[in-house]
Amino acid sequence: MRRLLQDLTIMLRANLWLLPVLAGLVGAVFLLVAPPPPMHATLATGFAGGGYAAFGDKLQRELAKQGFDLQLVTSDGSFDNLNRLLDDTSGVNLALVQSGIEQSLPAEQQTRLHSLGAVYQEPLWLFHRRAVKLERMADLQTLRLALGADGSATQALTRAILQANQIEPDDYPSQWQAVGGTPAVEALLKGELDAAFFIGPAENVLIQRLAAAEDISLVHFGRAAAYQARLPYLRQVEVGEGLLNLATDSPERDLTLLAPSATLLVNDDFHPALSALILDAARQVMAQGTLLDKPGQFPSAKPVTLPLLSEARYYHDKGLPLLQRYLPFRIASLADRYIILLIPLLVLLIPLFKAVGPLYRWRIRARIYRWYKYLREVEHKLDSGTPPSALHAELAQLEQLEDQLAKVEVPLSYSSELYDLHLHLDYLIRRLRSLQQRQQAASASDHTHD
Repeated sequence: MRRLLQDLTIMLRANLWLLPVLAGLVGAVFLLVAPPPPMHATLATGFAGGGYAAFGDKLQRELAKQGFDLQLVTSDGSFDNLNRLLDDTSGVNLALVQSGIEQSLPAEQQTRLHSLGAVYQEPLWLFHRRAVKLERMADLQTLRLALGADGSATQALTRAILQANQIEPDDYPSQWQAVGGTPAVEALLKGELDAAFFIGPAENVLIQRLAAAEDISLVHFGRAAAYQARLPYLRQVEVGEGLLNLATDSPERDLTLLAPSATLLVNDDFHPALSALILDAARQVMAQGTLLDKPGQFPSAKPVTLPLLSEARYYHDKGLPLLQRYLPFRIASLADRYIILLIPLLVLLIPLFKAVGPLYRWRIRARIYRWYKYLREVEHKLDSGTPPSALHAELAQLEQLEDQLAKVEVPLSYSSELYDLHLHLDYLIRRLRSLQQRQQAASASDHTHD
């Protein structure tokens, strides 16, 4: 046992050079690994009580289960959210934006934003009073119409729909009004308006209120495919009879609507590694679906309004990264980043550890073979004719070498080579002594003859 411990001690001492090498490689891993993603983000939603604010609240609660802090910021809607994403001082790095609105931005500003995908549909509703005849968009020109508030996403989409029918802003009748939301609902119910555009989910309080009104009807977009071909950020949505209100049978027949999508947009301050975490939380929020969205339908990569982050595209194609399926996000993200760097580290370590054996043998044998250099030098001196005066000094040095060699420790498997060195040293000492004796005898004989 003692000999085994001795051999292990020798082996460790012989391989101490590995410690600084390993320390350097491990240090490089920690130096090069990317910092962990932040466990917080700021989401711009919309006005209090709106659909975006409601979705943001649900998303916040879902992310909190992973220890993630999602801060919510109310805003004036999609246009305001875009401005906040582009404002480096706003602190917002994530926002809900109606699909298609980003097209209002200059091209250089669009390049600063990316998409995580759509999270739910926002149908465009065109309600009108039953007493009014409304079959085509051109019929609106004789009506008192609410376009949506100035600067709102509702008005932006309304203008796009009208423009697709070659109705330009210069052609708008004077009775058309830039009003939306609750004021437009009140005016429509009171008969102060003939028709009004709204955008929002079917569960929206204002949509439900209009659906329950007996003298209000909903317009069918019979040419939805033609609109979608011109405005690709829209989708066709089928609204079945009675879907909005069974009691009033609203709508009273199956209808087709057009719907943009609520999309999650990010700027350069958003950490891409958070994409899967946020999208999976959105999937949980939408797991049960809505009146119009089927369970599991969202989040979705389509419609593509801005380039998807590569991490978001991976999620839409393959789901959560492997480690995040089984580990909490914080642990999975740490492990994922270190695994990426450990692979090249292992590539370096494999040949390094393969070299340990040969280097170890060389270092152990070097303890033995380095003595042979001096033995060879002494032997050359003997062969070349050493003067008598030098024999005593050489012999004393070899005897001193013999004492030092007795203290050399090598593993048991290398003992034979150490003993060979002892034999060679002993041979040289005996040869020197024999030569010394012959020289002394010759010197004594010379004195006798004298």
